[in-house]
Amino acid sequence: MTAYRRPLDVVILAAGQGTRMNSALPKVLHPVAGRPMVAWAVKAARELGARNIVVVTGHGAEKVEAALGGQGVVFARQEQRLGTGHAFICGIDVLADSLQGNGHEDADVLVLYGDTPLLRSGTLEAMLEDHRARGSALTILTGELPDATGYGRIIRDAQGDIERIVEQKDATSEEEAVGEFNSGVYLMDSRAGELAHRIGNDNAAGEYYLTDLLGLYRAEGEAAHAFKLADPDEVMGANDRTGLAELEAILRRRTNAAHMRAGVTLQDPERISIEDSVQIARDVTLEPGVILRGQTVLAGGVTIGAYSIVTDSVLEAGVVVKPHSVLEGAHVGAGSDVGPFARLRPGSVLGAGVHIGNFVETKNARLDAGVKAGHLAYLGDVSIGAETNVGAGTIVANYDGINKHPSVIGAGVFIGSNSTIIAPRTVGDAAFIAAGSAVHDDIPEGAMAVARGKQRNIEGWSRRYWGGMKEKVQKKLPWLAGWLERQG
Repeated sequence: MTAYRRPLDVVILAAGQGTRMNSALPKVLHPVAGRPMVAWAVKAARELGARNIVVVTGHGAEKVEAALGGQGVVFARQEQRLGTGHAFICGIDVLADSLQGNGHEDADVLVLYGDTPLLRSGTLEAMLEDHRARGSALTILTGELPDATGYGRIIRDAQGDIERIVEQKDATSEEEAVGEFNSGVYLMDSRAGELAHRIGNDNAAGEYYLTDLLGLYRAEGEAAHAFKLADPDEVMGANDRTGLAELEAILRRRTNAAHMRAGVTLQDPERISIEDSVQIARDVTLEPGVILRGQTVLAGGVTIGAYSIVTDSVLEAGVVVKPHSVLEGAHVGAGSDVGPFARLRPGSVLGAGVHIGNFVETKNARLDAGVKAGHLAYLGDVSIGAETNVGAGTIVANYDGINKHPSVIGAGVFIGSNSTIIAPRTVGDAAFIAAGSAVHDDIPEGAMAVARGKQRNIEGWSRRYWGGMKEKVQKKLPWLAGWLERQG
């Protein structure tokens, strides 16, 4: 029979306004490396295997709750911002309500914050293991800095346990010299809720401070232990846009380093941005300026050219994306190449060995193996069979002003340059479309369609046309003015 392992519940404090952000967006929703800051705390809690995750909201509560909807969290509203202790009470009360009748009340409770996205789940896992191994009632995550200005200082007793936390404004010169600081992250036993309700607000601000839990646990005869961070940057927060940029840079370096260690070539890591949800196989090469977002998956041997952006797309083995291309919601088959300056919009599915050239745009389009569209084409709401060649300037005209219409183009079709296929159309296998055609009827298999007016030449038209604007031509078009003179 396996030993009973206490469950873990997490309370995330995310009620603050963040006025220095100077933004209509709540502070905790400002994105860092592809996620709102508060979503990083939720991710860490999930990776710890948390039984329940409670997010305490306040300023912009509706926006925060909407952003985290569907992520398996419950919310507690802090209607009045009366300090961190009050916020925790709001969260622990909702947690207690959700646990009624679920058993195993002997749980650990972890307090996290919605604005510290650098805190690693591995650090928290180690803290949790240390807390349980010691049989600790209260463990405080601390760090060490040469200058801890701005942080509450950790003051230890003779046994090395935490005796008290002194805020910067209350610290003596001797206490200010202490380098160990309070991160605000606490791991507590199941008495946390009961003790939190004993926190008072007899202070100048009239607020309830979470730090007061330390004294309440010590009054119960419990020692408070510290778990010290190896990297104090993990609890770095952001109070303004400068801080956000610093967090972004740190997370980018972390993510990029992990991919390089796993066998990915980043030609200029400082100028490559990869969201942590992206999956990359080894032997992928990313050129400078590449941005990878969302649920993107890159198979082995893929190359992404400089300044390309790939979002929520799957690229199979050996795909080459040339510089300045944009892919969103696309699936690109093995050995295909895309770009430069190409755009694959959502619903684009390319088979193996497809060639998409410069200034080609696809949307809700399926291109089977070996299709080639080399230049300046728009392919929307269309299915194209294998080995079809799409000439330069081809347009699938799929929109009538109200509705989008689908077209089907068979295999082995040759589409001449500057052709327009007016949807909905069906083009049979091995058909030809003459250059410059506006196709408004279906084309049978193996047939050639010519849909353009008969050419006629009007002699002397240019002399008469430009001659009527002679003064303007003389000012702006000297060669043409000379030609007109020669015509007499």
